[in-house]
Amino acid sequence: MTSQISMTALWLIVLGSLALSAFALVLTFRRSGRGAAEREAVSAAAVGPLRETERLTAAEDALVHWSPEMLRQILRTELPDGDLIVVSNREPYVHERVRGRIQLQVPASGLVSALEPITRTCAGTWIAHGSGSADMETVDAGDRLAVPPSNPAYTLRRVWLTEEEYKGYYSGFANEGLWPLCHIAFTRPIFRAADWECYQAVNRKFAEVVLQEAKTDRPVILVQDYHFALLPRLIREKLPEAVIITFWHIPWPNAEVFGVCPWREEILDGLLGSSIVGFHIQLHCNNFLDSVDRLLESRIDREDSSISYGGNATAVHPYPISIEWPEERPPSARSARERVFQKFDLPADMKLALGVERLDYTKGILDRFRALDEFFQQHSDWIGRVVFLQVAAPSRSTLPSYRRLHQECLRLVAEINERYGRDGYQPVIMLDEHHDQSELFELYRAADLCVVSSLHDGMNLVAKEFVAARDDEQGVLVLSSFAGASRELPEALLVNPFDAAGMGEAFFHALTMDPEEIRERMRLLRETVRTNNVFRWAGSMLLDAARIRRRAPSATPAGLTFSGEGIRTA
Repeated sequence: MTSQISMTALWLIVLGSLALSAFALVLTFRRSGRGAAEREAVSAAAVGPLRETERLTAAEDALVHWSPEMLRQILRTELPDGDLIVVSNREPYVHERVRGRIQLQVPASGLVSALEPITRTCAGTWIAHGSGSADMETVDAGDRLAVPPSNPAYTLRRVWLTEEEYKGYYSGFANEGLWPLCHIAFTRPIFRAADWECYQAVNRKFAEVVLQEAKTDRPVILVQDYHFALLPRLIREKLPEAVIITFWHIPWPNAEVFGVCPWREEILDGLLGSSIVGFHIQLHCNNFLDSVDRLLESRIDREDSSISYGGNATAVHPYPISIEWPEERPPSARSARERVFQKFDLPADMKLALGVERLDYTKGILDRFRALDEFFQQHSDWIGRVVFLQVAAPSRSTLPSYRRLHQECLRLVAEINERYGRDGYQPVIMLDEHHDQSELFELYRAADLCVVSSLHDGMNLVAKEFVAARDDEQGVLVLSSFAGASRELPEALLVNPFDAAGMGEAFFHALTMDPEEIRERMRLLRETVRTNNVFRWAGSMLLDAARIRRRAPSATPAGLTFSGEGIRTA
């Protein structure tokens, strides 16, 4: 009996000791957590509002419905005195003279697809190169045009370039120099001093137009892409209070590769005139920070992802670009499929694979054709049962590398069709012509799989457009792991486009996938694209810009005045 009491007492002592220990641990963790929270609050206050924005991103994604109205609200409340100006090389609407009549065209461009709804929503001004043969005939005396023509919502300001300027700035420095420099596609960049001079001159010309279009001393300016690396600094010198957001739509190479450019310091200096430099993914931000660290005397805050240079601070953050989510319910996917199959004379039981790209060597068009060849070699029972429809809009056809690519594509398509074709069946249909967005939307809805095989891509919006078009939750996305979109869309079949056999097996997987798996993958993809839409992309940058503006001192340079017609020098 005494032994039992002693044992019971012993157990009570042990349990009591454990309870006290547990209480002490809980108390310690609570104090530690409170101390960590206090330290975090102090840290957040010290580094400024961009850190706060980063911490709130997850909550914003969960609670905010990113829409046109949300974007307008951000501009009203966060940037009330900032008129929106978009600057890009490509214009959203082009007027061409075709057979004696003026024809309106909307370029097949991811940049245009992303920015047009933003500018329309914010009633801004879009400054772009007037490239159409009838563009001059459709503007007013100030080179302006209200667009969209059917329902005007913003102003398009066209800038005119001479043939020499365009050749040197666009075809030369931008697309024979910077474009191959920034893409891992193993095409050697070409840098010419004459092209650099044209690039500088055109950037100065666009800066003058920005000043003409600015209605206040604090506009919000969205500078787009590698055509205008010098523009932020040129604007900053005249409009020190402007919010300048530069978005680099293509990859940024590592510091060693970027160092190949003879004017590397000038390009970095120009970009650091921005309030924010944005990229699609964090890796490209890191590469940019490394390039600045290696080439310029600057102070870099890696934790805050910001650069202090020349007395100014520039934030460097990822903002994955996206598309405008279609709100209107389109005609059924079945009817779209019937129309497409009738147009191309395809039997109802044929499987349709789709590729939609500009004709560009970074897009991996040749590689997907080689993968199709491998697929037919390994799965010969599929010959005659699947057709690959490739839309390849002509692009930069004045450049030798693009002309060679076009010829190589035509040659390879002919070889595959000869090797595997038979009476009434051609495995590859290549459409090397312009298609408008409504035509592409119908093709997306008709396809069994969509192939995005970029060798290197900042984002690639074709992948997101395909997903957005599939409200029937059908279709399989085959996506290159070297496209920025692969970071957001892991439910796609991710492939290495340099591995033709592996990509061919991905085609087989897509064509034989269980219907329920197809539906589940597409459902998850659609939820991602719906949430991370283009208004979230723009809204996130504008919120960051508003926080930067609030902490910046006012400094209007002497000798500058403003009117409704833009900046004036006294």
